[in-house]
Amino acid sequence: MLKQDRIVLAIAGAVFLAIVALEMAAPANVVGAYGFVLPILLVATVRSRSLMIVTVLACIVATYMGLMQPTKPGRFQSAVINRSVVAGVLLIVAYIGMTWVERKTREAAARAALARETENLLKANTQLVEAKDQLNRSERLAAVGQLVASVAHEIGTPLHSIAWHVQALAEEPGVTPEMKKRVTVIDEQLTRVVRIIQDLLSSTRQRQPEPTWLPVEKVISPAAVLMEPAFHAKQITLKVEIPDDLPLIWADAEKMHQVLVNVFTNALAATPPQGTVSVSAGTHTASTEELDRGRRAADAMSPLVVTVAVRDTGCGMPEADVQKAFEPFFTTKAVGKGTGLGLFLSRETVLAHGGSLMLESETGQGTTVTVTLPGLKNEPTPVTG
Repeated sequence: MLKQDRIVLAIAGAVFLAIVALEMAAPANVVGAYGFVLPILLVATVRSRSLMIVTVLACIVATYMGLMQPTKPGRFQSAVINRSVVAGVLLIVAYIGMTWVERKTREAAARAALARETENLLKANTQLVEAKDQLNRSERLAAVGQLVASVAHEIGTPLHSIAWHVQALAEEPGVTPEMKKRVTVIDEQLTRVVRIIQDLLSSTRQRQPEPTWLPVEKVISPAAVLMEPAFHAKQITLKVEIPDDLPLIWADAEKMHQVLVNVFTNALAATPPQGTVSVSAGTHTASTEELDRGRRAADAMSPLVVTVAVRDTGCGMPEADVQKAFEPFFTTKAVGKGTGLGLFLSRETVLAHGGSLMLESETGQGTTVTVTLPGLKNEPTPVTG
């Protein structure tokens, strides 16, 4: 019972005793018995039928107790009638009081039920909107897939022609070592593009990663070498720090190359001239979640993970954009400058490796993208795939 209800019952009891004392002092004055209405109404606010029945019975008994006092001859019958009227009034008041309180209780319960139903409807509506958005995204992804397959088919022939001319250029007399190095990079990337196109044409889904245990440098350096001229052209410093004692990393070199190039491209776009983009690799003991996720993809995984963090000194992103960064088709770039699929596809690729891709950003403070992949401490003979 609530403290407030106990106080109300105490007041009702005190009023009841006061009226009983008044009745004992002046039994002939039946008007005092009407005062029992007050404790009945007080008990009604407690909303307890059993307490109300006890209270009404006690008040009626106390009302008829006045008949036990001596009265003048011929007045007894009128006293019985008067006190019966009082008892009837008390019963009516008790009924009205309980009915009114119960009605209020039912109304409160109905309002609470309506509020719950309204909340459930709002949640259902939110889920419906989210499901609709997911369906729209899926339809857009399917349309993009069909478009990409069509475009890939059309550009396959000119790409092969470009690749042939690049190879011929490398065999020209007078080609310097530096030029040959650039031609080699172009040829490798053309080969990679052709492979991607073949994957798109062979299936409606992306090629699943075929990871193996690789040195971290072999995963990071090709992407850094490819993007370095773009950073240099924009006067942005690209720093790469790869410790020598790192474990092997579970990665499909080609797939992770695509991921890192996408991350580098985003950092390049967000960083102003004279800024810095830093790439650092490290390791830490895997959490339970990281270990479970990694071992589902790499059985020989050691209880550790390798992290590759790309930090830029760019404009950063507000929290609202960070929350949406991995949604398909979401982009902060101008119309025509980005598809909004880069981070979405990159995270899907990393997840397929048994790793994770996280983004931390703050407006005006830059952005950090961290790729986490399973690691192997003892270096086995790398399996070529």
